[in-house]
Amino acid sequence: MPWVILIIAGLFEVGWAIGLKYTEGFTRLWPSIGTATAMLVSVGLLGLAMRDLPVGTAYAVWTGVGAVGTAILGIFLFGDSASAARVACLALIAGGIIGLKIVS
Repeated sequence: MPWVILIIAGLFEVGWAIGLKYTEGFTRLWPSIGTATAMLVSVGLLGLAMRDLPVGTAYAVWTGVGAVGTAILGIFLFGDSASAARVACLALIAGGIIGLKIVS
């Protein structure tokens, strides 16, 4: 169960990272409230997962899920670059996340 909680925490990290773009520097009320809520949920779930997982593993997976998910959504929502090199780097991060799960 800690791994499920950790992945959900990572997905909320994606939510707040993408939400930051929509807040326009925290000048828009509802996107700001949604982003702040996602931040609190993400960190709270990370804390719960860390009760049972090593801190380094949990943090690396949390940031990895957040980074890969945010980059993928950036490609689809904001037209960020989807070059072969960038996608390959994202695949390396995802591979690291999977590797941490396997060795834990």
